[in-house]
Amino acid sequence: MSIQVPWSVLPDYRCFGCSPHNLHGLRLEFQAHPEGLQARFALDRGFESYPGVVHGGLVGVICDETIGNLIVLERRRPAFTVSMRTRFVTPLLVDRPYRCVARLRADDGDLFHGSADVLDADGVVCATATAVYQPFSLDQVRHQLTLGDDEVALLDQAITATLAPNGA
Repeated sequence: MSIQVPWSVLPDYRCFGCSPHNLHGLRLEFQAHPEGLQARFALDRGFESYPGVVHGGLVGVICDETIGNLIVLERRRPAFTVSMRTRFVTPLLVDRPYRCVARLRADDGDLFHGSADVLDADGVVCATATAVYQPFSLDQVRHQLTLGDDEVALLDQAITATLAPNGA
């Protein structure tokens, strides 16, 4: 069963990673996972680098989206990515099923830490990522976002009321 991300309360959100409204995006959907959150995906040739191989930058996007949405769902705070390190074990191939599993680590003062693994259909790790995030309040970053007052209030309410992937 898919988990609704808080951004879905905005009728026209365009996130490249997770919005169903962005026709050029990845349109990731998230499901609960015992370790945190997961996204299942298969990318076609429109997302390739070398012939038949998924562009590595998209692997980073998928990990970042999955970890970032896990933060919002569990910590109930949005956060900007501060740094991210991706390790590629094997190339991802186009038109093959994969899943990204994200988990959070202990917070470090004001920062959130997360990691993700991208696994193939056999459960073999193809890529890993670790990332650090700086939480923010929507009011703090109003000057950077294109949201009206009503949208900020709606999104704040959705983030506060959201359930963690494990139902907490």
